[in-house]
Amino acid sequence: MRTLRTLAALLLGVIPAPAAWAQAYPAKPIRLIIPFPPGGSNDIVGRMVGAQLGQRLGQQVIVDNRGGAGGVIGTEAAARSQPDGYTLLIVSIAYAYNPSLYKLNFDPVKSLAAISLLGSGPNALAVHPSLPVKSARELIALAKAKPGELLYASAGVGTFQHLGSELFRMMAGIKLVHVPFKGGGPATVDVISGNTQISIGSLIQTLPHIRSGRLKALGTGGAKRVAALPDVPTISESGLPGYEANNWWGMMAPAGTPAAVLKRLSEELAAIVNSPETQKRFSAEGAESRSMSPEAFTKYIASEMTKWSKVVREAGIKAE
Repeated sequence: MRTLRTLAALLLGVIPAPAAWAQAYPAKPIRLIIPFPPGGSNDIVGRMVGAQLGQRLGQQVIVDNRGGAGGVIGTEAAARSQPDGYTLLIVSIAYAYNPSLYKLNFDPVKSLAAISLLGSGPNALAVHPSLPVKSARELIALAKAKPGELLYASAGVGTFQHLGSELFRMMAGIKLVHVPFKGGGPATVDVISGNTQISIGSLIQTLPHIRSGRLKALGTGGAKRVAALPDVPTISESGLPGYEANNWWGMMAPAGTPAAVLKRLSEELAAIVNSPETQKRFSAEGAESRSMSPEAFTKYIASEMTKWSKVVREAGIKAE
């Protein structure tokens, strides 16, 4: 009996307590899965935050771009990874609406644990300069006068650009023709060329073309105006009260990751995204850096799932 008690004590002694686990973490490089190809907003945010996180933790954060199926492939890879704190995942608004578009091989509620929101940025309603409108109100009036004649471009079926445009169309009670492309870049180029007339895409993506005059901004999709375009009203101000569509980015980890590690990561991310340097970099892109506790971020994701599943359902959107 004494031998068993001694063995038990020795075993307990080598099992790290939560505080010790967090103190020892990380002991090796961390993989950060970004479930989209390089160059998009997820990649930009993920690399920017990942580099700073690596500096603060004293370990390299290695980016692993796993694009495909609107972010589902990379997300599933993260969900199936060991919950040891050495695999992290960048998520965005796609995480909230993908369950309504795809048959998932993981549970979006139970398979991953929220760590923190990183930031958010609105979409932007922009049109070709030749279109004779100066506000969302005037665009809606023109669309009602010409039902089914105005074309809007998107990055593809089931993308943030598509859903944000459908939300606008449904709230305004108008008929627009959807022209999907394979990516936000080609969609924006098509509006600039005048083949399609309307873009309701991410402000980060649209901002350079608004500044150059190749696109005319009618409004931004946040609850308030953005510092990058202080003279451009929100879409709600510009003629569609209550409209709001923001892309957002956050970080998650496989469910079962030690609570002490999640807490450490949440605290480090809060320090990063609330720093003046990061706030300035987000603001320059028409976005806003902000953190959330794991509990608050979990509730935020749930509310976004509810909102966008309704848009998918009512608009009859089907993934290709």
